Amino acid sequence: MRPYPINLVSIVIPVYNEEASLPELLRRTEAACQQLHQPYEIVLVDDGSRDDSADLLEQAASRPDSPVVAVILNRNYGQHAAIMAGFEQCKGDVIITLDADLQNPPEEIPRLVAQAELGYDVVATVRSNRQDSALRRWPSKLINLAVQRSTGVAMSDYGCMLRAYRRTIVDAMLACRERSTFIPILANSFARHTTEILVTHAEREHGESKYSPMRLINLMFDLITCMTTTPLRLLSIVGFAMAGLGVLFAMTLIFLRLVFGASWAGHGTFVLFAVLFVFTGGQFIGMGLLGEYLGRMYSDVRARPRFFIEKVLRSQPAASNPAVTVDGLVSTSSDQVLS
Repeated sequence: MRPYPINLVSIVIPVYNEEASLPELLRRTEAACQQLHQPYEIVLVDDGSRDDSADLLEQAASRPDSPVVAVILNRNYGQHAAIMAGFEQCKGDVIITLDADLQNPPEEIPRLVAQAELGYDVVATVRSNRQDSALRRWPSKLINLAVQRSTGVAMSDYGCMLRAYRRTIVDAMLACRERSTFIPILANSFARHTTEILVTHAEREHGESKYSPMRLINLMFDLITCMTTTPLRLLSIVGFAMAGLGVLFAMTLIFLRLVFGASWAGHGTFVLFAVLFVFTGGQFIGMGLLGEYLGRMYSDVRARPRFFIEKVLRSQPAASNPAVTVDGLVSTSSDQVLS
């Protein structure tokens, strides 16, 4: 593993209804980046916020010589799609992703850059003394274990978005055109050298978590189906096992019926219903998994854009994108940033 020269560091932050925390986020992120030895840019992606987050991002990008790049999506697409939109607009040799809720402190950015300079493709983080509730921690542990088993990449905390990626890894992820992506797993599928570091974790000061129970369920299905066909194989194994157990159970019932008579277990009525419910539940689980895969194939075949960028504002002109200068800002036309 060779040292990796870094000429520019990009910080990509998805923003969704974070009006209260944005001023502090910008202040702390810029202060942390000023400790770097390299130039930096801070790419904030507004994921269809319903508050004044987009206006605050535009104001931050309008400051003279501002390192902030404001990417405004036309509606809410989700955290990972917003990060991919930020990946398309950033230019750094190392790209660091960070949540906007300040639970993962921006002060950890120099540590991630230092690890990336050593030559790692992906620098992951593990939240120490996690401040989330038990209802968030335990499902997260189960999901991490499932991801490790299915992908073969032993990382401890796939739910922490404070990570550093080498430019080549980001380019490889952008080349993937599937509609649903879980960025930490996708990045690890291209990475050769990975590492983890411990970072602090703070309580959320403003607002509430954007992951409702339904969003957590959607995330679980994304994790299960976006990177592996293992659930389909497990479904076949479970189906064979259930069929074998059903045959054995039927033989046992016949034997007990002959030994103890028809009065045993209510003439078999309740046992029959129990068996029926078990097999019906198994069938519905299988149909649900198959439906998830078919739905994803349908989305990929339609090839609709993962997101639509309404506008991009930066204080310095981008050489690679046609732009129109307005009041010192560079605004990229939305029809050029469809992805």
